[in-house]
Amino acid sequence: MFTIELTDKTTFQCEPHESIIDAALRNGVYLEYSCRSGRCSSCKYQVLNGETQTESDELSLTDQEKQADYILTCVRKPLSNVELAAEDLGSYGFTPAKTIPAKIKNINKLTSDIIEVTFRVPPTQKISFLEGQYLNTIWRGVKRSYSVASTNDDQELQLIIKNYEGGVMSAYWFQQAKENDLIRLEIPLGTFFLRNHVDLDNIVFIATGTGIAPIKAMLNSLDNQIKLKQFKRIVVLWGMRYSKDIFWKPDGERVEFIPVLSRENESKRYVQHVLSELSLDFQKTAVYACGGDQMIQEAKSIALEKGLQEHNFYSDAFVASN
Repeated sequence: MFTIELTDKTTFQCEPHESIIDAALRNGVYLEYSCRSGRCSSCKYQVLNGETQTESDELSLTDQEKQADYILTCVRKPLSNVELAAEDLGSYGFTPAKTIPAKIKNINKLTSDIIEVTFRVPPTQKISFLEGQYLNTIWRGVKRSYSVASTNDDQELQLIIKNYEGGVMSAYWFQQAKENDLIRLEIPLGTFFLRNHVDLDNIVFIATGTGIAPIKAMLNSLDNQIKLKQFKRIVVLWGMRYSKDIFWKPDGERVEFIPVLSRENESKRYVQHVLSELSLDFQKTAVYACGGDQMIQEAKSIALEKGLQEHNFYSDAFVASN
């Protein structure tokens, strides 16, 4: 058993055979994470002291980051006591994940390849989550991750699901799923949520495809609407192929909503290109990005070049399941 110490003096115990993230969650400590498989870089932290090991190539880390002792804590196991440059996010009100039964209430077609699925959960199963977090659906032994599109105040859970050719769960959602089907849900998961930003003027939300789901939840949250009042500018960039694919837009006049359509013009434009053209002070800006990993990495690079502080970039990368 080894001790993991964070820079805020939080400590927890980690078995030699378990990942640092798994140990943190087991001990009620919340560090940044998303995929828990080493494919995104949400759980990247710098090791200040101690030794760890992994069987993963940690491909989402750059050579410079590896040389600076950054690791992906979801695939790293301790070889000694470890000190991490990290802080516990528990003060934001996380709750432990649990698995509950749910029934499909309805399935609504949003585009030719995207549906909205609404679930009823038993009234005895109280669910609490932070808008932006995701859940796992479990059906006949198949587990898949989806961001929650509804808010914590809603009576039902809502997912926005894209059809992927050859996908096991896509075949279920788009060919077999029907009302009253019983599904198990593991919720809540992840650390993508709106932080407290007391010293910033601007906030930019970036999404591609169904990555709009957690951003929709964040913006619709009553608690978050109080947080958002402090910002002078609130910008939402949403990348889709065609204007007919835009199935949602934010409420309120304060939100600058910019659909970015990649297939309706001769030259393809993506959300990261529009981000680079925004006229705002990136040193006083927070960026929240959800979608494909390539988009997230390019958007982050552009934002940092324009002056964004790295700790003000938050992301949730979608990674392929099959």
